[in-house]
Amino acid sequence: MHLISLPMYDIDSATTAATTSALLKLLAKRDVTAEVVAPDDLLTHWRDDNLLLSQTCGYALVSQLPEVQLVGTMQSCAAGCQDLRYRSWLVVRQAENARMLEDFRGRRAVCNSADSHSGYNALRYAIAPLAENGKFFAETHFSGSHQQSLAALRRNEADIAAIDCITWALLQKYQPQALADVTIIGETPLCPALPLITSSRTDSLLLEKLRSALFELANVEDFKPLMQANLLAGFSVPRRSYYDEVLAWEQQAAAMGVTRL
Repeated sequence: MHLISLPMYDIDSATTAATTSALLKLLAKRDVTAEVVAPDDLLTHWRDDNLLLSQTCGYALVSQLPEVQLVGTMQSCAAGCQDLRYRSWLVVRQAENARMLEDFRGRRAVCNSADSHSGYNALRYAIAPLAENGKFFAETHFSGSHQQSLAALRRNEADIAAIDCITWALLQKYQPQALADVTIIGETPLCPALPLITSSRTDSLLLEKLRSALFELANVEDFKPLMQANLLAGFSVPRRSYYDEVLAWEQQAAAMGVTRL
């Protein structure tokens, strides 16, 4: 059975369920059947030979998933995005007097995970020019998700985090309480938005049907409310090399002596 998941921006479960349901119907029109799953271990799921469609992080794509195929990329209309690119916001408690990244030297960072571009790789890239002997923060904690990173800031368990701007916008829309008492003090540069992937075993005909379904989702008027609910504006198919930039950020930080936060 072909597997589908949309785990990366599952902020509003009803919207995610409606999106996967629409995809199942669009695929069925093309004689493709699939099952929606909610995997606990994402990396194992992304490497599953039966994977038809999922969304991963660009950093995971270039560093841990060389075998998967790129399906394409959704364009977001969230604040901070441009074309097929997004950025991270640098977020701190509202009560902080410090208002520039440089002010957080020797402070505590919190990240969702070490294989996240938006929460880790982008923040490492941002602090690399400011680091001394490869170090900028006194401590770096891992929370498990952007939502948990924001909670750690609110609880004064950390001082700064890099939060995916699409996650921020979806939280603002569906869970505004998650953004209480925190504020944006800066941003990272734009970088390629999250890729949609499929197994290396997905043949060219099935891949063509999958992309056709995604193009229909993105462009047919009937699905416009669903696209708006996800803050999405289109679907495109860039070359896989588009994501080389994500790895270049890691390499540039390393060249400045920063290999970890």
